[in-house]
Amino acid sequence: MKLLLKAVTIASAIVATPALADGWTLVPEGSHLAYGTIKKDTVGEVNSFTNLSGHVSPDGKAEIQIDLSSVETNIDIRNERMIEYVFRKAGTAELTATFDMAEVSGLGVGETTTVDTEAALSLAGTDVAFEAEMFVVRLSESSVMVSTNDMVFISTEDAGVNAGVDKLLELASLPGITRTVPVTARLIFNMDGEQAAVSSTAPVAVAAVEGDIKAGKKVFRKCSACHKLEQDRHTVGPSLHGIIGATAGQADGFRYSAQLQESGIVWTADTLTAFLSDPRGTIPGNKMQFPGLKKDEDITNLIAYLQAETQG
Repeated sequence: MKLLLKAVTIASAIVATPALADGWTLVPEGSHLAYGTIKKDTVGEVNSFTNLSGHVSPDGKAEIQIDLSSVETNIDIRNERMIEYVFRKAGTAELTATFDMAEVSGLGVGETTTVDTEAALSLAGTDVAFEAEMFVVRLSESSVMVSTNDMVFISTEDAGVNAGVDKLLELASLPGITRTVPVTARLIFNMDGEQAAVSSTAPVAVAAVEGDIKAGKKVFRKCSACHKLEQDRHTVGPSLHGIIGATAGQADGFRYSAQLQESGIVWTADTLTAFLSDPRGTIPGNKMQFPGLKKDEDITNLIAYLQAETQG
C-alpha cells in the first residue's frame, strides 16, 4: 500500500519539468485506495479508505497519509473491528518515498509512462517495504494521475497485523481470511503555487482531430438537450464553447460539481474520449447523468465537430 502511494507521489513529481518544479499536493476527491480480502476461501470483498492526504516536495520526497478511521468495508461493525484490532487504533498510516524526477520528466499533457518504485509503509509501529509498477498520466500542466499498473500484494505478517486478523476470525466465527492482500490505487496530484493557478485556466493548444464533422453534428444531438455551443450559454449543462484545450470545471457562470472542478483535467482528444465513453467512471461523483457513448467512431466524430464549431 505504502509502495503504491510512494510510487504515485514519485510519478507525480517526476512528471514535473524544470519549469514546473513546485511541489505537488494530493487531491483526495479524485484519489482512491482499495484493497481486497477473501474469506471462507470463496467470498471476495473490496474495501477502501475514503480519506487520503499527502504531498510531494520539489526534490522528490513523497509523504502520503491514510486516515485509518476512514476504512470502508460497507459494514459498520466490521469497520469498527478493523480500526480496533487490525489497525490497533492507530490514527494514520504513513507512506514515504523518494524518487528520481528525471525518470519521467518532460511528460506532455496527455502523455503516459510507467515507473518502478520502492516505498515504505508505517503502520502502528511496524514498517514494511514494497515494490510496485505505477502508471503515470499528465492530465494538465498542473495535474497528474498515478495508478497501480498491476495489483500490489501486501503480507499481513509483514505489516504486523496477523494478530488483528486472528481476532476478526474469532469474532466473526470464520474458518479463514487470506493473509496476502491485493491493493490498487488511483492518486491525483495538483501542482502547488501560483503557477498552478495560472496553468489551471490557461487553454492548451490541441492538435486537430481527424473525424467526420458532419457525422459528429448528428452525434451532438444526444448532447444538445443539456449543452449549447454558444459562448456562456449555460443550461442544464455548461456551454461547450471553447472546450477543446480548456480545463474541466472552470467556465465562468456555471456551477460545476466539486469533483469536476478539482479534477485538473484538460479537455484534449484523449481526455474527452475517456470522459465521453464513461463520464462517471472517468470522474467519479460528477453530476453528468449521460451514461456515455459506446462507439469509438461517434466519439471521434463528436470531438471533431466540437473543435470545428467552438474554437472560434
